[in-house]
Amino acid sequence: MGRRARGRRLQQQQRPEGVEDGAEGGGKRSEAGWEGGYPEIVKENKLFEHYYQELKIVPEGEWDQFMGALREPLPATLRITGYKSHAKEILHCLKNKYFKELEDLEVDGQKVEVPQPLSWYPEELAWHTNLSRKILRKSPQLERFHQFLVSETESGNISRQEAVSMIPPLLLNVQPHHKILDMCAAPGSKTTQLIEMLHADMSVPFPEGFVIANDVDNKRCYLLVHQAKRLSSPCIMVVNHDASSIPRLTIDVDGRKEVLFYDRVLCDVPCSGDGTMRKNIDVWKKWTTLNSLQLHGLQLRIATRGAEQLAEGGRMVYSTCSLNPIEDEAVIASLLEKSEGALELADVSAELPGLKWMPGVTQWKVMTRDGQWFADWADVPHSRHTQIRPTMFPPKEPEKLEAMHLERCLRILPHHQNTGGFFVAVLVKKSSMPWNKRQPKVQGKSVENREATQLSTATPTEGKPVDALEPESQLVTGTGDSEITTPENLENNENKKDGVCGPPPSKKMKLFGFKEDPFVFIPEDDPLFPPIEKFYALDPSFPRMNLLTRTTEGKKRQLYMVSKELRNVLLNNSERMKVINTGIKVWCRNNSGEEFDCAFRLAQEGIYTLYPFINSRIITISMEDVKTLLTQENPFFRKLSNETYSQAKDLTKGSVVLKYEPDSANPDALQCPIVLCGWRGKASIRTFVPKNERLHYLRMMGLEVSGEKKKEEVALTEDSTATTELPEDGLGEELRAEEAGLPDATPGCDPTAPDPPR
Repeated sequence: MGRRARGRRLQQQQRPEGVEDGAEGGGKRSEAGWEGGYPEIVKENKLFEHYYQELKIVPEGEWDQFMGALREPLPATLRITGYKSHAKEILHCLKNKYFKELEDLEVDGQKVEVPQPLSWYPEELAWHTNLSRKILRKSPQLERFHQFLVSETESGNISRQEAVSMIPPLLLNVQPHHKILDMCAAPGSKTTQLIEMLHADMSVPFPEGFVIANDVDNKRCYLLVHQAKRLSSPCIMVVNHDASSIPRLTIDVDGRKEVLFYDRVLCDVPCSGDGTMRKNIDVWKKWTTLNSLQLHGLQLRIATRGAEQLAEGGRMVYSTCSLNPIEDEAVIASLLEKSEGALELADVSAELPGLKWMPGVTQWKVMTRDGQWFADWADVPHSRHTQIRPTMFPPKEPEKLEAMHLERCLRILPHHQNTGGFFVAVLVKKSSMPWNKRQPKVQGKSVENREATQLSTATPTEGKPVDALEPESQLVTGTGDSEITTPENLENNENKKDGVCGPPPSKKMKLFGFKEDPFVFIPEDDPLFPPIEKFYALDPSFPRMNLLTRTTEGKKRQLYMVSKELRNVLLNNSERMKVINTGIKVWCRNNSGEEFDCAFRLAQEGIYTLYPFINSRIITISMEDVKTLLTQENPFFRKLSNETYSQAKDLTKGSVVLKYEPDSANPDALQCPIVLCGWRGKASIRTFVPKNERLHYLRMMGLEVSGEKKKEEVALTEDSTATTELPEDGLGEELRAEEAGLPDATPGCDPTAPDPPR
C-alpha cells in the first residue's frame, strides 16, 4: 500500500462517527469538527488523569488549573538570536515599532495581547504572545508584523521556539571554548542556542569550542543543517548516528591520538511527549503508560552514553518534554546509581531567576496500560519482566535515595507560567564512569586476548550501558578514559589520501539516507589559493588549512571553512562517523574571474567569519549608501556618496567588501556594523545579499519594503542580469535563487517538523 493510501486509511479510521467524507459524493464535513481538515480531538484522557493524580506531581489544590492549562492552546514564543551584534537593534525595533502597533488592537473580537518578555530569559531576548498562527496569517492588521517574523526567522535573527525548550541550553552554562555534543538535536532550536553561546564575542571569528549535533533520523538531519546554516558558524558539525551508541571520537593532541571528551553534553531524549499536549493534541488520544515503559530503556542508554563521553568536571543536561517519572527521575536515579559517585546532580535552583518549577519527586509507582500498579520490582510478575524493568523504580534504601538529591531535578508545569510541560536535570561528572576506568595490562598476551580479558573484567552488571554489539565502545572501555591507541585506525589514516575525509567505507558502518560528498581540505601547495590570498590581501594569520571543498575531482566550485578544532575532528574520525554537513561557504567560483585576477568571489554566508582576515578591496560606506545598494539593483557610482566613489574608482573589477561602521555621535543612525559582499563593475556596484537579509538591514534602518516593491525588485533582477557587469557563470541565477529566499538544498526535510511562521 502506498504512502498516500495509508494516510487516507488512517484519516478515515480517525474520523468521528457520523462524519462523512466531503468528496464528490456530496458528503458534508462538520465545520466545528474539521477545522484545518482534521477531526476535532476531545481533550480528555481518563487514564492520564488517574495516573498523574495518583503520582501527585501537581501540588494539592492545583489540579483543575493544571488540566485547564493543558486544554488551552500554547502561546507563541520567539527568541532573538543573542550572539549577533545587531540583536539589540532587533529588540529595539520590536519593542518600539511592531509591539506598539499591537496595543489596543482587536482581531475577530479578541483583544491582542502585547508580547511580554520571558522573565527568566536573559536580556529580554525571548518573548511570548497569545497570537496564534491562524490570526497572524489571516489578519490584515498584523500583516506587517507577520512579514517581519517570517523574514527575520529565515534570516536567522529570530527563532520560533517553545519557551520550555529554551531552558536546557541556558542550564548548560556554555562558554566559547567548550566542546559540546548535542545527542538528539533535530529539528535544531536548541542547537542554534548553543551556537549563539559559542559566538558570544563576535570579534572572535573562530571560537575554540564547537558543537557536534547528532540525530538518528537521516531526513531530520537535513532540517538540522538548514536551521544551523542560518547562523553561519564554522563551529558546527551535523552527524547521523544512533545516540545510544554514538561512536567515541579521537583527536590529535601534539601528535598523540587521544579520546575526545566533551565539556558539555545536551541529552534531550525522545520521549512520550505528554508535556506537549497543548500543541500536539494527538497526544490526548494516544497517551498510555506503555509509551513511557517502552522508551525508558532507550532514554537510559542515551543518557549513559552521554555521561561516558562527558569530560571530568563537565556538565550534562538531561531533558524530556514528558512529566512522567519513569522517563524522568527513574532514568536519573538509575544513572546515578550505576555511576557509583562519578555523577552528581547539580543544584541549579538559583541559575534562572524568575522561572517557576517543581522539585523532582523521590517516590513513584509503575502502572501498566491496563491500570495495574506496582510499587516495587519484587511485586512484578515474571510475565511482565520484559515490559517493566528494575531501573523504573526508585531506590529502596533511604540513605541511597537521599544522597541522590532527586529534588534538584526541575519539573515545569504548564499552569505555572503558561508554558508546555518539561523536565530538566543537570549532572556534573566528578570522575570516570566505573566501567571506563583503566584496567591493568595483562602481560604476555596478544592484543586480541588482552582486549577480551579487559572487556570481561569491565563488563557491567545488568543495566550497565556497554552494548555487546558495539565494538567501538568495547575497545574504548578496555583502554580507559584518558588515551586511545587503535592500530587499525592509525593504519587506515596513513593509507588515506591526505586531507580527504570521505564517507565511511560500507564494511565499517551501515549507511542510511543520502550519500554525502567527501570533505577535502585544500593542501598547502594547491595553486588555487595564492591568487585568492593576493587578491584579498589576506592576513598572514588566516587559517588556510581550515579551507575545504566537497569534491575530490574536477573544478572546485565552493570553498568552505571550519574551525581548527573541527578540522582535527574531521581528519581523525572520517572512518567512524557519518558527517552530514559542516563548515560555512566563504568563496564561490566564477569562470570569468580569471580576468579580474581571482576566480573566486566572496559569499555573504561566511563574510563575518572571513572579514577580519581581509586587508584589501574594502569599501567603507555610509548609511545612505547601504540603503541605495540594498534597494537599487545595480546603482552607478554617481548614486553613491563621494567618499564611496573615491574608494571604488581605483579598484579593479571583481568582488569587494562593503563595510558600514556606526557613528556613535549620531544615536538615531543604525548602531551596529554591517558587512556586505558586493561586486565592483565597470561603472557600478551591486550587492550579493539574500532577500531576507536585505530586508532585515532595511528594517533596522527604519525602511519597510512592501510586497509589491519586493516583486519589482525580483523582476528587475531577472531583467538586468544580461546587461550588468557580472561574472558569466550562472552567478545571476544563483543570486536570483538567493533573492527568492531559497535555502540550500536540504533533501528529505521532515514535513512534520515545526515550520517558521508563514
